[in-house]
Amino acid sequence: MVKQKKQKSLDPGKLLYTKKSGWDGISKTATKEIMDFSKGYKKFLDDAKTEREAVCVIEKLSAKEGYVNIEKAKKTDKKLFINFDNVSCVLADIGSMDFEKGFLMVGAHIDTPRLDLKGCPLFEAEDMAYLKTHYYGGIKKYQWVSRSLALHGVVITNEGKKVNVVIGEDADDPVFTINDLLPHLAQDQMQKPARKIIEGENLNILIGSIPYKFKHEKDSLKKAMMQILNEKYGICEEDFISSELQLVPSEKARDVGFDRSFVGAHGQDDRVCSYAAMEALFRVEKKKVNKFVMFFDKEEIGSKGNSGANSNILERAVNNIINLYGKGNYNTLIKALENSKFLSADVNAGIDPEWASTMEKNNAAKIGFGVCLTKFTGSGGKSNSNEAHAEFVAECRKAFNDEDVRWQSAELGKVDQGGGGTIAMFIAEYGMDVIDCGTAVLAMHSPFEIASKADIFHTFKAYKAFFKHV
Repeated sequence: MVKQKKQKSLDPGKLLYTKKSGWDGISKTATKEIMDFSKGYKKFLDDAKTEREAVCVIEKLSAKEGYVNIEKAKKTDKKLFINFDNVSCVLADIGSMDFEKGFLMVGAHIDTPRLDLKGCPLFEAEDMAYLKTHYYGGIKKYQWVSRSLALHGVVITNEGKKVNVVIGEDADDPVFTINDLLPHLAQDQMQKPARKIIEGENLNILIGSIPYKFKHEKDSLKKAMMQILNEKYGICEEDFISSELQLVPSEKARDVGFDRSFVGAHGQDDRVCSYAAMEALFRVEKKKVNKFVMFFDKEEIGSKGNSGANSNILERAVNNIINLYGKGNYNTLIKALENSKFLSADVNAGIDPEWASTMEKNNAAKIGFGVCLTKFTGSGGKSNSNEAHAEFVAECRKAFNDEDVRWQSAELGKVDQGGGGTIAMFIAEYGMDVIDCGTAVLAMHSPFEIASKADIFHTFKAYKAFFKHV
């Protein structure tokens, strides 16, 4: 038997793990840094309310940092932007031509729960005009009624012209809404379970009531609405079929609380991690490794489709990069993916005192206590999740500690309460190390999600530390 060498005893105060608030013991300068970081983040939220808008904003911001579209890039260019169908994109900072050693990757998603227009949305009822919708991702449908909504998206006409649509964001714009039933007549409605209070087919958008030529005739309201859209955008009703139009809350991102310590906005899942990852890549010190941020689409509906993580989009991105530098071959591609390390940058659910019974407090994310490191997601017996190896967890943990990142270990709810998944399980199929790492939010998937400014900033610091030390 090998005799175990006696370890040097640690101070008792260092033996226990305690979560530390992002606000504890910080200076006025550090507080200002946190507050200032959220200003850029709020602008990103306002400017990027759809995945297409997010790609456009990321391209513009990255161009200011010297990133070049890969379609125009030369071998001498080391900062690359890759656009996938205007709904997903990549930023890559190339520090080494030895691609088989892999990349340091952060992957977030830029799609969000919302209401999409159906292919044939326009109808009239009781002398009012409406648009029919199909909700996207997991929502509580009753949260979307009786609120101000804006219409965003693109329409492709029969002639192939792409028309960008944004209505409801400017102060002079009209907005749209879904009507609820008054409480005086809601006796039957109020007996229904929450899932049924508002049915999916009742998420109809009120858009007008003045008939064409001021005469109520068959289709007069439809004609009137299409006349307005045709005059403004040059589109006809059939063009709805080849469109991607979304209803999102029209409100701007706002500070929340007397102390302004929170950001409130739609779409923070997962644009908080997207923005933090982008800024971390821009701000990290130079290092001779390949750094990479991918902004996925379709996460909220299972990551399916050619722009989701459950496709070969990541493989295509890396292949495009290594081909640019004349290093492209299958073995290099496979080794580059296998030897990469990946942070699945997605949000976790913060513990809310009103709903604390859904959480197991020892392992729940606390709001304001820094970025969440989540070893596995899934539900029940870790179903539909990736679980990070202990060695990789330790690497990330050390990187965060070395850079004084406020971070916390967190799971998503009680074991049998429910759960959720991220892109991690799809990325792990390439053989690389993957772990979930992101911001805790309150009211996730609602039209007004809440995130702590301290957590937003420390998410940025965590990604920066990952790029610097792992």
